[in-house]
Amino acid sequence: MLDQNGQEGCERRIAGSNNDSKLLKEFHLDPKKERQIRKSFGKLDQQPKILIVTEKLLTGFDAPVLYAMYLDKPMRDHTLLQAIARVNRPYENEAQEMVKPHGFVLDFVGIFDKLEKALAFDSDEINAIVKDLKLLKVLFKNKMESKAPDYLGLIEQQFNDKDVDTLIEHFRDPERRKEFFKEYKEIEMLYEIISPDAFLRPFIADYGTLSAIYQVVRKAYSRTVMVDRNFQAKTNHLVQQQVGSYGVGGLGEIVAINGNTLELIKNKNGGDGAKVINLIKSIEKLAEKGSDDPYLIAMAERARAVQESFEQRQTSTAEALEALLKEVETNEARKKEQAEKSFDGLTYFVYRSLLDAKIENAEAVSRKIRQAFADFPNWKRSESSLRELRKKATFAIFAETDDLNRVTAIVDELFTLLEKADRI
Repeated sequence: MLDQNGQEGCERRIAGSNNDSKLLKEFHLDPKKERQIRKSFGKLDQQPKILIVTEKLLTGFDAPVLYAMYLDKPMRDHTLLQAIARVNRPYENEAQEMVKPHGFVLDFVGIFDKLEKALAFDSDEINAIVKDLKLLKVLFKNKMESKAPDYLGLIEQQFNDKDVDTLIEHFRDPERRKEFFKEYKEIEMLYEIISPDAFLRPFIADYGTLSAIYQVVRKAYSRTVMVDRNFQAKTNHLVQQQVGSYGVGGLGEIVAINGNTLELIKNKNGGDGAKVINLIKSIEKLAEKGSDDPYLIAMAERARAVQESFEQRQTSTAEALEALLKEVETNEARKKEQAEKSFDGLTYFVYRSLLDAKIENAEAVSRKIRQAFADFPNWKRSESSLRELRKKATFAIFAETDDLNRVTAIVDELFTLLEKADRI
């Protein structure tokens, strides 16, 4: 059925024997292939995502990322307990803002209806391991009533510009964002398990608003965001239905960095907080596209420094916006001067660095260094070429000054930025 519906990321594992039919033997695997599948299944970013097993992985298998298990055959005692424990391992991934406080078992054969008979343990021990859906509903209700109101109170006008700026300001602190992401992901996990139960109806509007808040904060402070992947399936459907009408699409918008940017930003609707976020992302995008231009890489580094200062509340929103607009203005002046001198990006960056360091004959020296790069085209792949290139660049500058420390600092800065450009 999975194959017929075009589903990917599914593997089937059975405990094979020589007496198996020809059809079953098609699913036998050699031990090496099976070990690889088991290893990959336990990793968040690898396939398969679904594993269908028969009399497999009952012992000696650990995959904390495992979220759901579907039981369609009877189990008893330690075998059942091990199966439950397999899916019930807690899991956290800070980089993905993922929290899994417990697992989810869907019982197709009625084991949980008579759990105490299936498990040869006392009821207290069973209750410590298995939580009924009723308890999960209580947990969801408690979180929506005790945790969610503090966040929902930040929204006053259906996510207008003022509300978006309020969220940007409130969540400037990375630790505050981390706490919110953790709380939201726990609530989302509970919602995904309980849905589509009618119990959720009184909470749908508030949960949708909470999801919209999460979307705004993620858009504002994550470097790369794909909304469809930030939410689990049922929540994503709700977000598309309900949150899409809130009009928060302007946040995270990439604006062209050119001679019209200053006027565009000044006349654009929206609060200054959103403008700061959008400018930072736009400068980073410009540097990504022009990753062979050290000036743009350095510009993106300065934009990130503004962002860090902004998040740590060392600068105000107005100061951050002014600093970013100054970067845009300086970049336009740079482009004009670079065109007048017929410099490429690398030559201009060296030239500008030499001028800032008050090196004599900066234009002639920068052209010598550019020629050195042309002489060693494989410097990124060859250690010997890199050494010779650095030596030529150092000697070209050293011919104009006897301050070796200053020369070394200039050369180090150039190659550090070029290394960063390769990682973009």
